[in-house]
Amino acid sequence: LIFGTLYPAYYSYKAVKSKDIKEYVKWMMYWIIFALFTTAETFTDIFLCWFPFYYELKIAFVAWLLSPYTKGSSLLYRKFVHPTLSSKEKEIDDCLVQAKDRSYDALVHFGKRGLNVAATAAVMAASKVSQLLHLHLFLDQKKGQGQGALSERLRSFSMQDLSTIRGDSSSTVPPSVTVRTSSKQSQPKPSRSASEGTGSS
Repeated sequence: LIFGTLYPAYYSYKAVKSKDIKEYVKWMMYWIIFALFTTAETFTDIFLCWFPFYYELKIAFVAWLLSPYTKGSSLLYRKFVHPTLSSKEKEIDDCLVQAKDRSYDALVHFGKRGLNVAATAAVMAASKVSQLLHLHLFLDQKKGQGQGALSERLRSFSMQDLSTIRGDSSSTVPPSVTVRTSSKQSQPKPSRSASEGTGSS
């Protein structure tokens, strides 16, 4: 990461800042070689990781690519990469155009299939929910048939309570309130038995 990515990225920034064409070309060649190296590294890490000093050799190779004395990246680019890409450029462009078209068609196809699957799942979920609701209503009806007599009694009882409340609604003040207010205004008179008992005593 330090030698292969951060150090070249910083000097690429300096090349962009200074607008030096030679530095542009130098670091563009390095990034092309480094992209190929990273792609090859994905497979060599699997098959050659057991090799002694494998990771040390990779660091040494990246240092060789970066060194201004060896100029490894420009050497590999001019000797191998540029001639190969120049001879195969038209074929690579055609493959890329075909890959774009196929990827777009595949994206549309899988998008339609995904929408169909989602719609089917939504319909199935809705049907299951409706079946559960019907079952719940059926069970409630069965319970209601067994409890019909009790519900009728409760209804008649509630109607009787309403009729008694309507009959008592002619008095504006409840009896409990009238008793409390009368107790505050006048004290209750003692009964005859109580007065006779006190007189005889």
